[in-house]
Amino acid sequence: MFRYLTAGESHGPGLVAVVEGLPSGIEVTAESLSDELARRRLGYGRGRRMRLEQDEIEFLGGVRFGKTLGSPVAILIRNTEWPKWKAEMSAAPGESDRPLTTPRPGHADLVGMMKYDTRDARDILERASARETAARTAVGFLAKRLLGVVGVTVFSHVVEIGSVASSGPTPSFSDLGAIDASPVRVFDATAETEMIAEIEAARADRDTLGGVVEVVVEGLVAGIGSHVHGDRRIDARLAEALMSIQAIKGVEIGDGFESARRRGSDAHDEIYRTEGQYTRHTNRAGGTEGGMTVGGMLRVRAAMKPISTVMKPLDTVNVETRQAEKAFRERSDVIAVPAAGVVAETMVAITLAQEMQRMFGGDTVGDFAAAVDRYRSRLEDF
Repeated sequence: MFRYLTAGESHGPGLVAVVEGLPSGIEVTAESLSDELARRRLGYGRGRRMRLEQDEIEFLGGVRFGKTLGSPVAILIRNTEWPKWKAEMSAAPGESDRPLTTPRPGHADLVGMMKYDTRDARDILERASARETAARTAVGFLAKRLLGVVGVTVFSHVVEIGSVASSGPTPSFSDLGAIDASPVRVFDATAETEMIAEIEAARADRDTLGGVVEVVVEGLVAGIGSHVHGDRRIDARLAEALMSIQAIKGVEIGDGFESARRRGSDAHDEIYRTEGQYTRHTNRAGGTEGGMTVGGMLRVRAAMKPISTVMKPLDTVNVETRQAEKAFRERSDVIAVPAAGVVAETMVAITLAQEMQRMFGGDTVGDFAAAVDRYRSRLEDF
């Protein structure tokens, strides 16, 4: 089954992703993957770092003549800033001339230093960095390609930044170009203007912002996931996947928390039979029931906390002197919510690809697609 590992540090030579279990025949090129990784760097409020962190991609295995072979796919994403960090991030025996001993609140620094018995926060922060999501985005790109073969599309949009929320109907995959063209990846022109103003206000205050993104999946069949075990429920799998993203602190499926404030008669998606198909007039549950997809559209939201590295360093303690100090500050953005949407797409796509492979199998992409088609045909007669 589709599974993956990533390796590498933020300022190391590069990031590596190894993906196992993909069927043969999926079309993939370095150029199309590069375009996907560029989407991860989108967003108003990003800093100079995003212009520096260009992604140089190389397939090391698993792809020949633009198609997957069925063997593990290995991807190398080189860090273009590596030459500046060779001494500080060297794998050879030695030690740092400038250890970071003032851990930053909101990061993995202090607890990681305690867990792994180090007095240098760089031993922790390099891997904890959200730079790691570039490797996961590469994995998600492959997952999207697999899903696309059977007509399943995955995209995201921003619904909240700071105190500003967008309004209006849920966009569709055909709106993705307009969403990506928005500086804040929002499908609401009025909210876009207000969000940019909110970002500029935070920048002026030397502060940071968080927000909420929504991932929308179209074209799903009913029955992905299962009710029979807790770890097979699609809601649980999606929540785990999204919570694994750095700085994500909350997840809801569909209307989630809003539905918790409704009465039962207004919280559920009633079932109808129209033109020989089961339909729903609402999507309050986000496209799942009983741990399984209901078919059609799925909606899931993820809440991202404000970036922990702020321009006004926060209070901390020096682990060497045990004295109060201000936390050190690396380069930082005002906000990363628009980019978080792209990473959230990645994790949702990976989760759905895994569950669909579990359900339909297939060593070739044609076998996988044929199994999905047979299942769709069976459901038409139900």
